[in-house]
Amino acid sequence: MSDAPPAEPLLLAPRHWPTWVALGLLRAVTWLPFPVALAVGRTLGRVAYAFAPRRRRIARINIDLCFPERSEAERAQLVRRHFTSLGMGVIETAMSWWAPTEKIQRQVEWAGLEHFEAARAQGHGVMLVGAHFTDLEIAGQPLAARMDLHVMYRPHENPVIERAMSASRSRRYGKAIPRHDSRGLLRSLREGHVVWYASDQNYGHKGSVFAPFFGIPAATNTGTSRIARLTGAPVVPFFSARLPGSARYLLEFLPVLEDFPSGDDAADATRINRLIEDFARRFPEQYLWVNRRFKDRPGDEPRFY
Repeated sequence: MSDAPPAEPLLLAPRHWPTWVALGLLRAVTWLPFPVALAVGRTLGRVAYAFAPRRRRIARINIDLCFPERSEAERAQLVRRHFTSLGMGVIETAMSWWAPTEKIQRQVEWAGLEHFEAARAQGHGVMLVGAHFTDLEIAGQPLAARMDLHVMYRPHENPVIERAMSASRSRRYGKAIPRHDSRGLLRSLREGHVVWYASDQNYGHKGSVFAPFFGIPAATNTGTSRIARLTGAPVVPFFSARLPGSARYLLEFLPVLEDFPSGDDAADATRINRLIEDFARRFPEQYLWVNRRFKDRPGDEPRFY
């Protein structure tokens, strides 16, 4: 990994050797043609399905809750497809770290760019609001190549992986903002930059409201409304997905949200959740179902997990 800074001696300790080996193998996979690399990812996903019972259980609970209209067999199959998508996401992450930007850009189909340009023409920073889909990392590279993109991130608990991620972020993005650095986020928008922000993680009751997601009350971060209100930045929904049956990716911008924020955080959160839900219904295996999206419950309602 010659494009990263020299490793600190502590990161070369024997306990980290398996991670270094895994990263080396992942980097080797990025040299393969896209379809072959994704086939490796599908195999990784099948292995993960067999050896990750806790995550498999979380995904099954989420999918049972969100797709009650599907049969038992269909929901079970969707869980398997989700793990296959997760495996491809691992390879796509490696691609986003080490593959040439041109190699990824050749696989991209853009939709709704006029909506982003309309927002940019307003003369403010632009807030791209999205969600956690399994192709998230690979979508960031062509997006960053097109615009001065600042992103929110959460540091990885494994220091070797965090080192690789940090090296990638420093190359790709104009700025990487730690998840809890709200001042940094506001500053980026006020300076006129484009910021990608996701509101679909469950951070508990603080700074959240319960808004429906697939008809289920979900603790939803109100940061999107708060940030838009403080900066005046237009909010553009942005989603990406791996197109079925191919090694191509859809990067889609939706129209600027009008009358946003509305002054009603719950209504705004419901509106954002509905956009995420609509996209997840189009690509159901690619939403990040292994996260405990419904971890917090209103009042004394029973826990799901």
